[in-house]
Amino acid sequence: MFISSDSSTPCFKDFTLVMPAVAVGNVGQLAVDLIVSTLHMNRVGYIHTDCLIPMAGNDPYANRQDNTVELHTPAEVYTSDEQKLAVLQIRAPILQTKSKKFRQLLVSWIRASGFSRTVVLSSSHAYQRDDQQLQSTPLRYLVTPSLMKTNADTLKELGWKEMERMPAFPGLSNPDAEMRLCIPGGGITKGLYTDSCEQDLPLAVLLLFCSEGDNIPDAFTIVNHLNDWLHLLDEHSQKTNKWKIPTSWSLLFGSGIPPALF
Repeated sequence: MFISSDSSTPCFKDFTLVMPAVAVGNVGQLAVDLIVSTLHMNRVGYIHTDCLIPMAGNDPYANRQDNTVELHTPAEVYTSDEQKLAVLQIRAPILQTKSKKFRQLLVSWIRASGFSRTVVLSSSHAYQRDDQQLQSTPLRYLVTPSLMKTNADTLKELGWKEMERMPAFPGLSNPDAEMRLCIPGGGITKGLYTDSCEQDLPLAVLLLFCSEGDNIPDAFTIVNHLNDWLHLLDEHSQKTNKWKIPTSWSLLFGSGIPPALF
């Protein structure tokens, strides 16, 4: 359930919601970090649930010493009223046995909040691409029928490639083989997309094929593609790479190698 940081519950009606899927390389989460940090978004509440591994930490976007003492939780909501944008940042893995419950919680909250559309930033294992996917851009998208009705022309202008359906049994030359959606390493991406289709929610998935490692370049790639659609930054800002890296990224790979080892 959503719990507001203030005494009054914020109004999300007609806002666009951007959220990550906990997936390979944490690309979606890194991209959301860039959005929150760059737009100086305000924390308005958090999602209280037993579906995520419990954790707490300092403010990942702190820019002053006095901000670092604020306590932050695994699933927090940030907003920018000027852009009518809300962001849900998920910082902890989803418990495997409660994946379905967490998806149901998200769908229920999205519907109750009145978001005009939801964009899920995700990723998938690059090594499991087929020949067709290897020969094209690593970016893919999915859109529910509800959102396609209002954004078909825009998506066509962007020139993005829709996520392909794969044979249920790859390698078998059967023209009548069942085609299905497969997003290996994508966490709840496929389930959340399927649930949204069934619930007639306006939702889009933007994902990138990648591998584990230094996924900061992947985060910049996917957030720039998102900006092409939502226009979070003006054209000049994007050309000069004005995405602001949060202070917490300085510890993304831990501290340096202790000199005492040598």
